[in-house]
Amino acid sequence: MNTDLKHKGEVIMTFEIEPNRIFNKDADGKVIAEITFPEVSSGVFVIDHTFVDDSLRGQGVASKLVQAAVDEIKNKGGQVKATCSYAKQWLEKHGL
Repeated sequence: MNTDLKHKGEVIMTFEIEPNRIFNKDADGKVIAEITFPEVSSGVFVIDHTFVDDSLRGQGVASKLVQAAVDEIKNKGGQVKATCSYAKQWLEKHGL
């Protein structure tokens, strides 16, 4: 499954969604954005890794990754937790 990251109506990145992972690769197949969220117990998912390549920094990609992961987890009826420092801050900021 894919989801698009848009900026001012333009698609700037399409995320690929796999179970417990959302990511994007560049034209050479290198992962340039990724978030992982394994299910650690029944219905409990932990965001444990967020990565954004330096070339994408400052464009809101990490925030979009966390939002996409939260949406995926909620769609599964799961509970969101985080060990990744960025995701922890994001969840606190958004009251989750």
